[in-house]
Formats: sequence, C-alpha cells, structure tokens
Amino acid sequence: MTHLKQGEPAPDFSLALDDGTTLTRADLKGRPAVLFFYPEDDSGGCVDENQEFSALAAEFAARGAVLVGVSPDTLESHRKFRAKYGLTIPLGADPDRQTIEAFGLWQLKKLYGREFMGLVRTSFILDAEGRVARIIRATRIKGHAAKMLTALDEVLADGR
Repeated sequence: MTHLKQGEPAPDFSLALDDGTTLTRADLKGRPAVLFFYPEDDSGGCVDENQEFSALAAEFAARGAVLVGVSPDTLESHRKFRAKYGLTIPLGADPDRQTIEAFGLWQLKKLYGREFMGLVRTSFILDAEGRVARIIRATRIKGHAAKMLTALDEVLADGR
C-alpha cells in the first residue's frame, strides 16, 4: 500500500484546486483534513465515490475538517466533472503525480492479468498537527465516505 504510517507527519504537498486556489499541508495547520485519492474523473466508481463524499460534505465541515478529492486529472477535467455531477467538494489536480507519489499511491496494479502503474484508491485523515491519523484503502467504494466520517469521529474523540 503506502509507505506512510499512522502517526508520521504527512508529506509536504501543494495541490491546485478546481476553484482556483492552492492547498498545501501548511494550510491545514490547526484543523483535521480528509484527503481521498481516486484514479479518474468521470469513471463509474469515481463518480460514486465523489457523489458520496459530496453528500456528506456538510458533516465533514461540521467537524471542522477540510475535505478534498485528489486525482491525476487536470483542473479542466475536474471542473467538467464537478459541473456534470453537481459535486460540492474541492478537487485537487495532480497530473504530474507529485502529491500522489509523496503519499505512496502510484503503484503497480493488476487487472484481468494485465499489469500497469496506477493510483491505489486510498484515503487519509490528517490530524490538526499535520500527522497521518488514519490510512484507509477504499476496497469497497459504496459506503467509503461514511466509513471515513466514522474514522474522523474516532480521530477527533482521541484528541488527535
């Protein structure tokens, strides 16, 4: 999976967001964040995942958490994706995969006997100090956003 471990500082990153802003690890200081990494805009599972996170965006915000989806797609692709499906969460563009690779998610994958490099769908909760509080691989897309919300509640209850 990823080379990162719970309790370690999150890697430094800088992501261009589809609203025209930039998000860095330093911007998150003092508040928790949920970063969910997904492979591709406008593909079946990614649509479902983004819609579920969008439906729960207010719940994440009520807990003071920053919520961002990240993929290797471009800002233009993200803007079209957001408009097409009415998504409400910011989307981070990482076409050069610097953030994806910093989080250890660009890996060799297998599908129908074919091997290729790709993004391993994984979500991270960063605590208010910028440490990795949870790493959860999305093995099932349906319900993953709710699972992340529950994990965020656990992190907040632990005071991390």
